[in-house]
Amino acid sequence: MYPRGSVTRVGVLDGIRVIDFGQYLAGPLAAVMLADQGADVIHVDPPGGPRWKSEADAFLQRGKRRISLDLKNASDRDTACRLVDSADVVVENFRPGVMDRLGLGADTATQRNPGLIYCSIPGFAPDDPRASMQAWEGILDAATDNCIPRAGEETPGWDWSRPFYSAVPLASNFGAFLGATGVVMALIARERTGLGQRVEVPMFDAMFTLIGHSGAYVTQRGLHAPRGIHGRGAGAFKCKDGKYVQFDTSSARHLVWFAQEAGITDWGPELLDVVRLRDEKVNQQLHARLRDLFLTRTAGEWEELGNRAGAAMGWARTTDEWIATDHARQIGAVLQLEDPELGPTWMAGLPVHLTATPGKPQGPRHLPDADRADILAELGATSRANANTPDGDSQITSPLQGMKVVDLCVALAGPTCGRLLYEFGADVVKINAPKSGVGGYLNRGKRSLLLNVESFDAQRVFWGLAEQADVVLENFSPGTADRLGIGYREVKARNPDIVYASVSSYGQFGPWKNGRGWERQGQAVAGIMERQDPPAILGPYNLIDIGTGVLATFATGLGLYHRLRSGHGQHVQGSLCQTATYHQTQYMLSYAGRKAPNEPRGYTALGNGPLDRFYQGADGKWFFLSLPDSDANKLASVDGLTTDNLETKFKQEPASIWVGRLREHGIPAQMRVPVDELMVDPYVIRRGLSVSQQVEGVGETTAPGLPVKLSRTPMRLGAVTGRPGSDAANILTELGLQEELPKLEKAWVLQVSDLPSAW
Repeated sequence: MYPRGSVTRVGVLDGIRVIDFGQYLAGPLAAVMLADQGADVIHVDPPGGPRWKSEADAFLQRGKRRISLDLKNASDRDTACRLVDSADVVVENFRPGVMDRLGLGADTATQRNPGLIYCSIPGFAPDDPRASMQAWEGILDAATDNCIPRAGEETPGWDWSRPFYSAVPLASNFGAFLGATGVVMALIARERTGLGQRVEVPMFDAMFTLIGHSGAYVTQRGLHAPRGIHGRGAGAFKCKDGKYVQFDTSSARHLVWFAQEAGITDWGPELLDVVRLRDEKVNQQLHARLRDLFLTRTAGEWEELGNRAGAAMGWARTTDEWIATDHARQIGAVLQLEDPELGPTWMAGLPVHLTATPGKPQGPRHLPDADRADILAELGATSRANANTPDGDSQITSPLQGMKVVDLCVALAGPTCGRLLYEFGADVVKINAPKSGVGGYLNRGKRSLLLNVESFDAQRVFWGLAEQADVVLENFSPGTADRLGIGYREVKARNPDIVYASVSSYGQFGPWKNGRGWERQGQAVAGIMERQDPPAILGPYNLIDIGTGVLATFATGLGLYHRLRSGHGQHVQGSLCQTATYHQTQYMLSYAGRKAPNEPRGYTALGNGPLDRFYQGADGKWFFLSLPDSDANKLASVDGLTTDNLETKFKQEPASIWVGRLREHGIPAQMRVPVDELMVDPYVIRRGLSVSQQVEGVGETTAPGLPVKLSRTPMRLGAVTGRPGSDAANILTELGLQEELPKLEKAWVLQVSDLPSAW
């Protein structure tokens, strides 16, 4: 730990030691997120190297020291125990019970080392009936309905009972994102209490954060059917060079600005009037004209024109094309390291940016066991086992208890961050413009103001909050906060230790910093959308928006931890394009001689091969089978199954019969569970992953619960959502501005009556 009052030179986590027992993706990914922020990470490989033999090792093990240990061998297990005793953090993603059986479980480790933060990222929780089953990516996708197209992006005549398999590993990614975030929150709690704890993030649980608002609904009405997002001419359009651009008109102004810059205002109100475009026939006529228009220029030319106009326009690049952009390189979304086997290698960079403590990879990967001698030599001097527990505040029950957040965000990514900060213990005040407040799941637990921060009179209220805040969170269009006089520099001038968190499409610097965009542009520019043919939004959930919300929480947590240790705040930043890059770490690689990865692509893909794919039963229902090639012999014990007859045999009996039979023989299998069934599943409800609340004027609502289990300072479920703006009187009273309320209301800059619905 660096001295209190000092400033870290590179990473927030300088001086923190992490022991990474992770294999495959989720555990190593969480650990590399910590390594890039300055932690000393020691990765433990099994004999013979990592279980996943992949070029992705170049990314997943960068900046880590490595030692190979056979955890079934008594001598090596003793070495592992001493490593755990030396650590601040342990990361593992084995199935529940594995580490306990080895004598390396959380209870034993934290008793020996009271300050230890022990992070587990299993596929399923210990109390899940599937806990002992290997939770490969397709298994988790089937279990959480992450296997259907985005509404409106499907091919013509699509059979909606049919699933698809995506190579983008969202369950592992969200497990890692939330695992690393949980570790940072536990470090904050340890800084305040002196005690470590267990952090548990089953990947199944983590997927409920991704499901997000797609699983939130008024219970009586049920889950509404997904709707396409192609209004006002929005969509993917083929260009002169055969490439595609993704045009987003979520804001109607963007259509107006694009029309002006493209010289098509003479199309007139018949096609460009926003109100008339609510008629789907008019919308389709606009789409037809736009299809012809976009064929007149290249995708790059349209992207440049759209961004110049201030519209949201993104060229659907390949990952190689994204890696080659100046912007991706300048903002650190990708970077190059000299890998010992692959040579100079471009790979994913950091998922967030911190201005004072930016972090960076601590060098390329080391090969397995390369650091054995140095690690063993250090062990005698670094044990923290049975060390005296530091003094702390025993009254702290949440990591961010007592901290205050001002949330200025709209849409999905920013409000997700604000909600997570609340759930980790902060008091969050949500500010929306009058008449535009949004309640519901995204803002659960937050107090709400409908305030026009463009007004200098209304800014008195904002400054009253910001001067007392620990965090200001915003996701305005680039430059807007500065133009309003409430950007980082202005807030820092009044509150020097503030952690100011910004969420944007392309980051706060670099050649594209002024570009606008949402989920669609994030997917397009970094290579995700190009996986479909023609390029289409990867569905069904908002992986970029929600992922950015989680990563912005990670960045904000890092900023707060740094402030606790040093006394200094800073500007922390997340962006859609960095998140899109980070979702593809195993594919985001470029080096001399690299062959194209053999990955399933498109909405017609069912899996990676006969032992890892979706199958249909006799009843028309689908399930996912996942069995490593090395275990293929297990099939022979199940009704004469072979790799050649699976599809035929499975269509002879109902899917659920096959799933039960396969599991009995130790073969992972999982029914596809539609999200409406998932949200009412008894285990999901008992686990707190689906929660019901009574909302005034609305009735009972259903929504996803809490994804991270912290044993000592748990997350908290937000209170029932009130109407946006309903907390104005209490908030102004706390600020001593209660007498200003009638004036602000009369000036139309504060809304306290005729409030929007709470849901």
